[in-house]
Amino acid sequence: IRIFGRETKMTDIFKALSDETRLRILSLILNGEMCVCEIENCLGLTQSNASRHLTALKNAGILSSSKQAQWAYYRLNEEFCNENQELINYLTYKLKSLSTYQSDSQKRVKCNQLDLCNKK
Repeated sequence: IRIFGRETKMTDIFKALSDETRLRILSLILNGEMCVCEIENCLGLTQSNASRHLTALKNAGILSSSKQAQWAYYRLNEEFCNENQELINYLTYKLKSLSTYQSDSQKRVKCNQLDLCNKK
């Protein structure tokens, strides 16, 4: 699998997906782009912990990011999704069975309402 002009091994992808916190992050981002501060708030993560997990997902090619002012925003990597549509469909379906899915989703809605990073 080629992501950003480099070879990404299947083992790298599955290593990135082998952590429950990263699965929780992915379940949030499947519903749209999120700022790091929103991810931290929703999942109760420290900045360094969130950064470590997001870096693992980004290095595996699953997520991409952009910066706006001091904030970093993460979204699903479009190229990854196009090349791995069956995996994305599986994750979209199966991540809803995480015991934390409902509460994480509710926290995401609250984060959007709080406008933590002043997106509006």
